[in-house]
Amino acid sequence: MFKFCERINKEKCLNCVSEYFPEQHWSLDRKLFETKRKDQMHALKNMIELNDINQQYKIIDIMLKGLFKVLEDSKSILIGADVQADGPLPHDEKLKDAYSHIVENTAFFGDVALRFPKIVHYYYDRNSNWNNLIRWGISFCNQTGVFDEGPHTQLLNLMAQELGITEKSPDYKNPFKDEDDDFIETTDAFRKAFKDEEKRRKKEDKRKELRKGPRISKTKSEL
Repeated sequence: MFKFCERINKEKCLNCVSEYFPEQHWSLDRKLFETKRKDQMHALKNMIELNDINQQYKIIDIMLKGLFKVLEDSKSILIGADVQADGPLPHDEKLKDAYSHIVENTAFFGDVALRFPKIVHYYYDRNSNWNNLIRWGISFCNQTGVFDEGPHTQLLNLMAQELGITEKSPDYKNPFKDEDDDFIETTDAFRKAFKDEEKRRKKEDKRKELRKGPRISKTKSEL
């Protein structure tokens, strides 16, 4: 099971350093962010190498539920404390964790959405709360400056276009699409497994709707 949000442990003197050398503070924070990103890439690589579409559906289902729960809780904490994305990183440990969780989990969701677009769309497109949360998360991350340089500068923009949050530019291309298609369609057996899983999910959704059934309203005489 993936561990989505490990606490970031910083040296006790970091708060003092940040007061007098804010640029150094941000440099140190970016290093921690890059370390976390490496861990996320390792987890993503393991998920890709499963080569089992059924397991990938299940893992991504569980992962997204946990990820968006963290985003929702962290958003509430930051809004409650009136923490601004473009302001200084808060000194309070709880607020720092919430701040980091927003940045890290928004980035990781982008990674998963770009590499497994079909699976992510299956869950994401039917959940308006997730849509609102990731829109807020992208906006927050854009204001932090964390994504202004380095290897992740295009991530938020590509994710927003892939998910339909922003209009796709004429030259838009998912940089992982060819890789993803090759991965899914490497063999006829795997391509068939993907289609079978999609059919099974659709049938499962229909069964759930049938179980709910039509609501029976009582007539005035019965009341």
